[in-house]
Amino acid sequence: MPDDPGEPEKDTEYYSLPEEALQFFPDEWRQSFQTMADNGRAALDAAEKELLQLYRISNSFTALVALKHAQKRLSEYKFDTDMNAIMELDMLTTAFVVAYVRLHEGGKGSGFGRDILPEHLRSVHDEIIQARNKRFAHNDDHHSFSNNIGFEFDGSRFFVKFGLSLGYHIGGRTEWRELVSFLDQYTVERMEKVLARLKRKTGHEWMMPRGPAPD
Repeated sequence: MPDDPGEPEKDTEYYSLPEEALQFFPDEWRQSFQTMADNGRAALDAAEKELLQLYRISNSFTALVALKHAQKRLSEYKFDTDMNAIMELDMLTTAFVVAYVRLHEGGKGSGFGRDILPEHLRSVHDEIIQARNKRFAHNDDHHSFSNNIGFEFDGSRFFVKFGLSLGYHIGGRTEWRELVSFLDQYTVERMEKVLARLKRKTGHEWMMPRGPAPD
């Protein structure tokens, strides 16, 4: 602790202290920190509506990160006729479709509407929703897959034969990259608009983390 308790030492590190710890500080520090805490609390109370909007947007982060990861993995996929490679493609496609629908439907007000998408991407959106409902979440009829069963008889024995037809976009549909990029930017812009409103309402700067997403 410095010899002069008039002002805390400025440092590049950030410290977080519980409010209960203020009683152990010198009077000058305690009053300064208490005023800061009171001002911060008043600002939060005044911005309750915007903070709720921020919370709703944050609920979409997990689905958005999963969607971006699935799209990236799909774009790097190398096709092979080996069954393991085909199942890898099925797994990645399923992950993409499920994450997309989670992001769209959201929860606690965090979803997005079809009408926010550019016109040329709305049919792509519809196809993903249909694929999720009829192929990846349920076993309904969908044009991308079919099961069949056949029988052969040699005079004394029947042979049962199963057939399966699966359709995929190798590496994901071309428009999926643009769709994910649009939704990523849309989410950032929503955050920035709320932060701008918070600044106008509270008079304080509001920051959010910046930088590339983790690998």
